[in-house]
Amino acid sequence: MTQTLRPERLRHFIDRLAALLDQRPDDSDLLTRGQQLLAELVAHDDWLPNDLAQPDPQRYQQYLLHCDSRQRFSVVSFVWGPGQQTPVHDHRVWGLIGMLRGAELAQGFVRDGRGALSPHGPAVRLLPGQVEAVLPGVSDIHQVSNAFADQVSISIHVYGGNIGAIKRAVYAEDGSEKPFISGYSNTHLPNIWDLSKENPIR
Repeated sequence: MTQTLRPERLRHFIDRLAALLDQRPDDSDLLTRGQQLLAELVAHDDWLPNDLAQPDPQRYQQYLLHCDSRQRFSVVSFVWGPGQQTPVHDHRVWGLIGMLRGAELAQGFVRDGRGALSPHGPAVRLLPGQVEAVLPGVSDIHQVSNAFADQVSISIHVYGGNIGAIKRAVYAEDGSEKPFISGYSNTHLPNIWDLSKENPIR
């Protein structure tokens, strides 16, 4: 039996986050309230289109679900094949990470006195329904991996900009940076705005 998708959940999240940003909150308030909104979204696993939940055997996938018309924020599904991981990287904008399926590990890094990177504390294990935040200058450099070697994991990321177009960096162990722009894995956005299918005329 095919599950009926609930695109209104994502629409509702987008609307509420846009309204929050209209209030111009400070970083602390934004992340606190944004985490609550994202937690409500990832508490349900009945809204993500199947074609934006597909792994690739070569590398993790970053599917764009929505980008604000003013590029104030973007919503992305990260799909992790078994054992896949990112390089050590940064974001340069605020970010929220909510776990939808499976689990992932996020290891933070800090620079030592020589500028080299070293792990900062234990890796954080994110389980379905849980949300973490990143912020430039505080918790922005990390490495993320699928916590499972034998199954797919999916997390929903929200960033304070069009993350696929932002110039960022990956890091070598000595702390040196290599610029990159991630782009996205998909070429089409999910159509979550066709209300005719949800409210048919009787």
